[in-house]
Amino acid sequence: MKISLMKVGFLTCLTFGMFNGQALAESGLTNACSSFGEIQPNENPSHEQINCLLTKAAIEAEIPPEVVKAVATQENGDWRQFNDDGKPIISGDGGIGLMQLTNKTGYVQGKLENDIVYNIEAGVEVLSSMYSKRVDLPKIKGAGRRVIENWYFPVMAYNGTKPVNSPLYQENGKINANAYQEEVFAEIENQSYLNDTKLAKYPFKTSDFQYDRESNKNIFFNNLVYTLTDQTHDSVYWFKKDDKAVTSSSVKIREQASTSSGFKTVSKDTILIITGEFVYDKSKENKFVWYPVQTEDKSMKGYVSSAYISNSLSNVAPIQDTNKPVISGVASKSIPFNSTFNPKTSVKAKDDKDGDLTSAIRVEGKVDTKKVGTYNLTYTVADRAGNIAKVTREITVYDQVKPVISGAGNKTIKLNSSFNPKTNVSAKDNADGNLTSKIKVTGTVNTKKKGTYTLKYTVTDQSKNTATVTRKITIDGTKPVISGANSKTIAYNSTFNPKSGVTAKDNLDGNVTSKIKVTGTVNTKKKGTYTLKYTITDQSKNTATVTRKITIDSTKPVISGAKSKTIAYNSTFNSKSGVSAKDNLDGSLTSKIKITGTVNTKKKGSYTLTYTVTDKSKNKAVVTRKITVK
Repeated sequence: MKISLMKVGFLTCLTFGMFNGQALAESGLTNACSSFGEIQPNENPSHEQINCLLTKAAIEAEIPPEVVKAVATQENGDWRQFNDDGKPIISGDGGIGLMQLTNKTGYVQGKLENDIVYNIEAGVEVLSSMYSKRVDLPKIKGAGRRVIENWYFPVMAYNGTKPVNSPLYQENGKINANAYQEEVFAEIENQSYLNDTKLAKYPFKTSDFQYDRESNKNIFFNNLVYTLTDQTHDSVYWFKKDDKAVTSSSVKIREQASTSSGFKTVSKDTILIITGEFVYDKSKENKFVWYPVQTEDKSMKGYVSSAYISNSLSNVAPIQDTNKPVISGVASKSIPFNSTFNPKTSVKAKDDKDGDLTSAIRVEGKVDTKKVGTYNLTYTVADRAGNIAKVTREITVYDQVKPVISGAGNKTIKLNSSFNPKTNVSAKDNADGNLTSKIKVTGTVNTKKKGTYTLKYTVTDQSKNTATVTRKITIDGTKPVISGANSKTIAYNSTFNPKSGVTAKDNLDGNVTSKIKVTGTVNTKKKGTYTLKYTITDQSKNTATVTRKITIDSTKPVISGAKSKTIAYNSTFNSKSGVSAKDNLDGSLTSKIKITGTVNTKKKGSYTLTYTVTDKSKNKAVVTRKITVK
């Protein structure tokens, strides 16, 4: 793209608001062309895959793929995004990648450089905007988006509507073959028609274009509608299965989708039946696609290049047509205030000769959905013969949207606190704006008496739409929660703080630990069980009470493994082996075990051992064990 959009005056305001790089979400093109392999970073996809990406993007935007592929060829003849070192191709004037967009178009430069799908979609989107948004560009009378010749001026604008691209030389009226769009259209004839077909020419006059060749200002177009006498050409990429196509010359029907496969020849104007979706040529030299076809009598099947078929007989002159197209879906209707309204939604146009003309419909008038009232829209469409259909439509904007009341959620407040039912409550309407002052409240709240009270908030806008919200106000009756005051056993003569680890939390007052009151005492020097009572009261006079048992340890340790047993004469015996002691508080006391008595394994008889262990609370365990030597 040789001229950045930032230099194209009013185009900037028309296009940047429309896309500005934001309309390109995660692309479906990648999946659509995934059969050719996964696109790798910093690598150019195969010719087939790029052909697929360009074609699919064009069809999605309803641009003839012949046009998009010729633009891509003009901008980057090899259809490459990256050079041989894997770096993005950037021209001397800042054009990036395959479609040569500049970084001043509002797109993300990093993605334009490194994401070929993003680069293609951005280029196609810019080209599409030249057709749909540039109201200063001429069009062909009655032609739609699928007519290749109707893209002459959008292609020109893709590069820039500057004097250098004037269709005619101002000084002598001759065709400017060096103009960007002339070179692109020559490329279309070369790659999409293989020079067997010539595109229709515009009847240009030097008076059609107003510009100063010494200036860089845009061309001003004096003539915005052209009538072409030559046969125009619809794109051949919208053929579907079972459609009929006509050969534009003597054509080879190939056995495979390749110029090197076997073939049979059919004559010019032979009618072929499309039998499936087109496929792409593998050769870099070929930019066209192959359609699977068969003759009407089914005697011949194979593939035909899209460059040799059309949807009308090439030798048929333009049909004299006086019937106007028919516009449908334009019944008057009422729509909600502030709703989304697209004047073209469900609106269609059909012509008895040209078929679907929906894309050519023009709409005059505007509907302001943010203002109640009645609006008139005028729909106009023309067929190729210049027959114009015009319909006027009435759109009424009405408001049935209720205001919205905010801040009136249910809540709990403290006993005896101050409460204003309107504090932080607001109302907003889609049409009237702030209606807070119009809110009416019914019901009362007595903050001196616990309970739940109901308030009703009502507000009405100027369109008589009423909103109502019911609110519950509860005077706090929830007790605080005391945690950590569980009953437990502690060691004799240990240190004990009754508030240690004990907390209290209230639903409104928050942390009230410091307010806890404890009644009762614990004497750690005297074994027994003591009762403590914990009490806390919040600001709403809700009281929580917890009773706690503190036991001074009187549980003896447990000695295990000291069972009586018989051992062999003269054997080895360790009186501590396998014997352990465990206490409920002190844990393992095995090392504290004391043993009285001995065993002489060299003398037969019975021996008595006494095992004794004492915990820190002076609780003693004693086990007597009998060892028989035999």
